[in-house]
Amino acid sequence: MSSPAAEVVGLLTVRGETIAVAESLTGGLVAAEITSVPGASKVFRGSVTAYATELKHELLGVDATLLAQRGAVDPQVAAQMAVGVRKALGADWGIATTGVAGPDPQDGQPVGTVFVAVDGPFGTENGAVRDGKTAALRLNGGRAEIRMETVRSVLTLLLEQIAGEQTGNERAQDTERNGGF
Repeated sequence: MSSPAAEVVGLLTVRGETIAVAESLTGGLVAAEITSVPGASKVFRGSVTAYATELKHELLGVDATLLAQRGAVDPQVAAQMAVGVRKALGADWGIATTGVAGPDPQDGQPVGTVFVAVDGPFGTENGAVRDGKTAALRLNGGRAEIRMETVRSVLTLLLEQIAGEQTGNERAQDTERNGGF
């Protein structure tokens, strides 16, 4: 069974699309997971690790008022990070992580509060343009466990969004390539 990162690289390669990553609490772990996959250079544009709150605004274009009012641990911040990194690095897909890995609460949020987001080349459904996707997570465990589960969760969210964009023919090709039927 392949890892979520390998599936992401495989699907994006088939589609001829690219990805960029914006990270906070994961500190580069998402980018490291993706780039550990052979062939990742075909799809991986780069990443921005905006650990400091002001960098989320300065490098990724997250709204300064939003950051001042809600702090960095917020679903809208995650969504804006994904949009910002996608635009800044010229990628088809942008993903983002923000949250509290511990050991202490941050911005009034308890340890284990995490938001992950995906922004991509979404088409239209029923005439309406689809927006990106954000997920709220409440994770247990220590700092390392929270960070690794965040990596897995953002890659899984991305896979769900890519699958939602695939045509039946692309799904069939991918299934055949991975030994399915």
